[in-house]
Amino acid sequence: MGETVEKRYRVGGMDCAGCAAKIDTAVRRMPGVEDVSVSVTAGTMTVRHDGNSDLVAIERKVTSLGYSVSQVAGRLPAETPPANHAHQHHDHTDHDHDHDHANHDHTGREHTEEKATDAPEGLHGHDVPIAGPWWQGKKGRLTILSGAALVVAYVIGHLVPAIAPYAFIVAMLVGLVPIARRAVVAAFAGTPFSIEMLMTIAAVGAVIINAGEEAATVVFLFLVGELLEGVAAGKARASIQSLTTLVPKRAFLEEGGATREVLAEGLAVGSTILVRPGDRIAADGTILSGESAIDEAPVTGESTPVRKGEGDMVFAGTVNGDAALRVKVTAAAADNTIARVIRLVEEAQESKAPTERFIDRFSRYYTPGVVVVAALIAILPPLLAGGAWDEWIYKGLAILLIGCPCALVISTPAAIAASLSSGARRGLLLKGGAVLETLGKVTAVALDKTGTLTEGKPQVTDVIAFGLDEAEILKYAAALETGSSHPLALAILARATASGITLPATTDAKALGGKGIAGRVEGQPVFFGSPKAAGERIPLSSDQTARITALNDDGKTVSVLVVGDTLAGAIAMRDEPRDDAKSGLEELTEAGIKIVMLTGDNRRTAEAIGKQLGIEVLAELMPEDKQRIVNELKRDGLIVAKVGDGINDAPALATADVGIAMGGGTDVALETADAAILHGRVSDVLALIALSKRTMRNIVENITIALGLKAVFLVTTIAGITGLWPAILADTGATVLVTINALRLLKPAK
Repeated sequence: MGETVEKRYRVGGMDCAGCAAKIDTAVRRMPGVEDVSVSVTAGTMTVRHDGNSDLVAIERKVTSLGYSVSQVAGRLPAETPPANHAHQHHDHTDHDHDHDHANHDHTGREHTEEKATDAPEGLHGHDVPIAGPWWQGKKGRLTILSGAALVVAYVIGHLVPAIAPYAFIVAMLVGLVPIARRAVVAAFAGTPFSIEMLMTIAAVGAVIINAGEEAATVVFLFLVGELLEGVAAGKARASIQSLTTLVPKRAFLEEGGATREVLAEGLAVGSTILVRPGDRIAADGTILSGESAIDEAPVTGESTPVRKGEGDMVFAGTVNGDAALRVKVTAAAADNTIARVIRLVEEAQESKAPTERFIDRFSRYYTPGVVVVAALIAILPPLLAGGAWDEWIYKGLAILLIGCPCALVISTPAAIAASLSSGARRGLLLKGGAVLETLGKVTAVALDKTGTLTEGKPQVTDVIAFGLDEAEILKYAAALETGSSHPLALAILARATASGITLPATTDAKALGGKGIAGRVEGQPVFFGSPKAAGERIPLSSDQTARITALNDDGKTVSVLVVGDTLAGAIAMRDEPRDDAKSGLEELTEAGIKIVMLTGDNRRTAEAIGKQLGIEVLAELMPEDKQRIVNELKRDGLIVAKVGDGINDAPALATADVGIAMGGGTDVALETADAAILHGRVSDVLALIALSKRTMRNIVENITIALGLKAVFLVTTIAGITGLWPAILADTGATVLVTINALRLLKPAK
């Protein structure tokens, strides 16, 4: 037995649940195959096998069913462990969070198509989606041909009534022969009760009882229904695939001191590109020079452009605003943010929700049961009650068509796929239908502080003048901190830059362990560090000490500046709450959801932020403490969502019913948790929950439509009110209605 591996395929032509079921059943029976996941809306299939399976035989089996198949490059172990994130416990300060994002291995995850096999012409009506109108595809051409043959048969029947029955039989065969061929192939592949088989039996049976005209009409309506299903499925599939059009095809590469235009897909990691004002950014990268407002709405859903400068990350597909940028490429085209979002959503669509799995199991017994009921309706009344054979066989054939489970089976995956796509466009990523279902049941949300409720980096909140004015204090402090990468130093430098302060040169600068930094600025000795260390140089008055203590009580870190023999002033810094944190938490509370902050930071800082946001606080927690508290909430009967950065919160994220990563398109946000919020808005936690509830309502509506129409036509058929062609409408019509209803989820909720 070899290593268990996964192989992904693009499968062209799937547009209904029956397609997925046939492929799943056929491939699952192949030697060495352990599991199969098929997504109609994504047009993909993932096969888990023992590493020794004959992949060519698997492709040939799918092709024999009439679908095109494209193998995706790469070979991914099925049990690949998560990326190696550093889980370091720091000293409980707001600014001390080292996140190692460098060790993410994406081997085998590129979606480069290396092989394509075309389906046999005429074997299957489900052709590969094409860029042109629907009538240019095989399915469209077959439907038009069948319709034309039906019209010709009606004309011949009107002109020469004697040969009308034969004309309708010929018209029926035009559409039925491809359908029957598909039915036979599916039967030998393990799916004897396919819609094609039911359709073939019904059409042939109708001819036998001299209902050739209706048989031809039913075949045409069946093809029309399949065509409509294909169009609807194509819209759902295109909703996420259209994201690929956001990334420009070409980029301006800087090389050897010159700039030249190249294909964006060929950009190598580490290369430098020039992005002009108004252009879309061609790759994920880091800004080397320049500052501009970046419109990130295509990736994160954030409507307001974000100001970014040197050292900031930018994402492929976002739009550069008002200035030229030089960007260092950090991800290849196959692994940029948009490509990973598309891959995540497609993989999620292959993951079945509990409701979907139940309906799949139900349909395995439902369809054979319908065949038995149809046979009993056709046979028993004539045998037991002297009914007319033609009349009851006709009704039995109609029941066969009514009983097709396509609409029922597609009711759940269509809604889930539409929701996954809709969420992705708003920066809300979910890893499958099971996550989507669970989110709607959440009754408690536990949130990390740093990087989740707060921005994740300290900001200067107060500049206190003791001996110098604010500008002078910032000038001396920032001059000493020049060149430092410490988060507190960066906060001071950012504030000085924003204030337009020109920094003087610094000499003899040196760090004093645990105390601060000292040096000479403009010829004067300067010290900047902790109040305790500053007090060792110059005594602090009781009033100065009281002001510093008050700032500390607010959860702020205070550093004191000494210039020469003067106590110049102090600077207070704190990791401030996100702009929408308070309103987002209030929305969760109003929705009846319990909220709690779980943080490893010091209690004083955490409680200051908690008081500001109005949230219960549990502080100074180790990762195992967070996990324990999540377990306690679950034992209290709550459905718990844990929101964190996806790194230090990993144990709690894994333990929670749903783990939600907060981040801006990083590997951590996309791969660690069950769901991810790309643009980092706290209010989007409730948006995820609302999306789940909306989806579940849609699924209930779809199941009601599917079963309701069948129930109505079942009664009217037995009563003799409706016949074969209304029966086919009950099937294809219900499938189309269910798909269209699911597509409503692509639109944002009002």
